[in-house]
Amino acid sequence: MLTVGRVAKQTGLSAKAVRLYEANGLIDPPERTPAGYRSYSEHALPELHFIRQAQTLGLSLKEIKGILDLQRQGQQPCALVTGLLDEHLAEIDQRIADLTALRETLQTARDRADQAAGRGEPGVICHIIEAAPTTAKG
Repeated sequence: MLTVGRVAKQTGLSAKAVRLYEANGLIDPPERTPAGYRSYSEHALPELHFIRQAQTLGLSLKEIKGILDLQRQGQQPCALVTGLLDEHLAEIDQRIADLTALRETLQTARDRADQAAGRGEPGVICHIIEAAPTTAKG
């Protein structure tokens, strides 16, 4: 049997993270010693490694729990994982597109400010912002 500290050390997690995963149902509650300390078996380690690896892929604890629940029900969760990864990729692509558009807007504002300054045009407050193109964000 392993203490929460040993489990944390062996998995590269913090003891707080291990307790959080337990509280959120990602891992089974461990047995308790007569003094009330958590006592984990070796079988908790692969699940904790899986949780850690899934988080490095950007999956949320809720998503990871769904994957683990399917697996515990005897189902193969790879289709769910593929769908979740596709959703995350789409979100990343959207963020990249949004950031690219923002960069172009900022560059245009900067270029217009340089042009206005070159012509000696003062702004009421600041011509960089006053001359910036407006884009509707939804």
